[in-house]
This record gives sequence, C-alpha cells and structure tokens, in this order.
Amino acid sequence: MSEQTRGEDEPATAVGTDETLTTPELVIISGMSGAGRSTAAKCLEDLGWFVVDNLPPALIPTMVDLGARSQGNVARIAVVVDVRGRGFFDSLRESLTDLDTKGVTRRIVFLEASDNALVQRFESVRRPHPLQGEGRIVDGIAAERDLLRELRGDADLVIDTSNLNVHELRAKMDAQFTSGDEPELRATVMSFGYKYGLPVDADHVVDCRFLPNPHWVPELRPYTGTSEEVAGYVFNQPGAKEFLDRYAELLQLIATGYRREGKRYVTIAVGCTGGKHRSVAMSERLARRLAAEGVETVVVHRDMGRE
Repeated sequence: MSEQTRGEDEPATAVGTDETLTTPELVIISGMSGAGRSTAAKCLEDLGWFVVDNLPPALIPTMVDLGARSQGNVARIAVVVDVRGRGFFDSLRESLTDLDTKGVTRRIVFLEASDNALVQRFESVRRPHPLQGEGRIVDGIAAERDLLRELRGDADLVIDTSNLNVHELRAKMDAQFTSGDEPELRATVMSFGYKYGLPVDADHVVDCRFLPNPHWVPELRPYTGTSEEVAGYVFNQPGAKEFLDRYAELLQLIATGYRREGKRYVTIAVGCTGGKHRSVAMSERLARRLAAEGVETVVVHRDMGRE
C-alpha cells in the first residue's frame, strides 16, 4: 500500500467545479505482460464496469473527472495500464498522487506470473515480449518485472496466474468484485504445499509443518484436510488449537490496521509439506474464524489433489 493517506470510503467530490459531483469507483489493472490483464478487464466489464484499455496514465484523473460529470451513468471505472517505459511509470505515479490529493478512493489490481509461465505463453502465441528488444523473452520479462516492482508493492490485490486458466482467473475476479455493498476487508485463505513452492501473491505465510503429518497414518492418508477424520486428528495434536487461537488473534489486530490504512484485500497462505492435510484443515478453521469476525473470506486449496 502507498504510504500516502487516502480519503475515507464515502464518495469524493470533483475538484474545480461549483457543484458537488460523485466520483466513480476506480480500479487500475496492471501487471506483467502475458499475466492476464485483458481477462481481468473483461471480467470487470461483464460485471458492469466501464473499462478503458491502455489509457495513458496521465489521463486517468481526467477520466475520473469525466465519470463524475456523467450524472451517475459511469459509477465504476476500470483502467488497464500497460507500463512499458520509465516515462509511463513516472506519469502513472504522478496520476496516483493527484488522485490521492483529491481524496479519490482507488484500488490497484496487479497481475503477475512466474518467468516459466510467461515464457510459455509468449512462445505459444509466437510473439515477442514488448520489452525484449533485440534480446530474449526472459530479458524482456526481467526488465518489466524490475520496472513494475514499486507498483506491485503498492497494489491492493496481487493475483498470481501462473497456475490459473482463464476460467479460474475470472472466478478470482468475480470473488473479489461481485457484491452489493463493498466489505471493509476481503481475505483469501490459501492452503499450499511447500514442495510445490511458496505462493508469490501471499501477504502472510503460515507454516503448519510443526504438527504431525497425517500422511504417515495409513487410514488417514487417502483423505484430505476437509474431512472430519483428518481435521480431528490435526486439531487433537498438542499446540494445534493454541496456534489457531493465537494466530486468529494476531489477524484481528492486523485486520484493524488494514481497514485503517484502506487495504481491502489480504491473502493468507497456510502451508504444509504437500498441501493436502494439515494446511487444508488449518485453512478451513482459520477461514471460519475470519468470517465470524466480519471478514469476507474465500478459501482456496492450491495444491490439494496434485499428489
């Protein structure tokens, strides 16, 4: 999140007019080339957002002002920003500062993927990376990742599409943006297996490998952490319930700070060795705790079924 203070969640007013105008919601979609920006934008368009693709960053405040003058006809704007040069990035930073100064509530969705996934996608369509120049695809990816590093750090929502197909990405976008009243905070609780790598879009990572592994109990091995048999085994182990209680308390403290700072999305990754038993059981219980605290929660089991 940016360190600059944003306005409250109530509608902002347009600057430089004699009348009070309701400023539309604004989402900025950016990220790595080939990571799914167009799919994310199409999803918002299907949800009724006014989507502008490849808008020069300097024109974003102008677009917001035009939306404010539309008499409510343009209530939600999504802008796809393709940052391919330092000049464009500097222009985007100036626009974001301008929006913050005016008290406009904006959110940044950042799409990314692993180098291997991006290389495969570019090779499958036989197109060069926009920043590779005379070099290789991996050179363009490295240059773009370095250019976007600061923007990724400011993002409200980071989605790693390395292992997602188009339908799964749309489901993630729907889960985040389909609602009536906007909740204060949305959480994704994701179980994963360390042997398959850390989720790169995680804000917090929890390690459950200190608990005995049900994999080594023959009668439990075929089941997953969603079953009562495995969950009962996991939470009957010394320290399991205490760990859940203490971490849930810590998340309450963190959630309060996120709400205060205007951060709307958080991804909590819960890991065990294979992502089948302990992490799944812990994720399910943790999600219930968060939901009971008023946090809109989605549970994703990234690696369950991969073994």
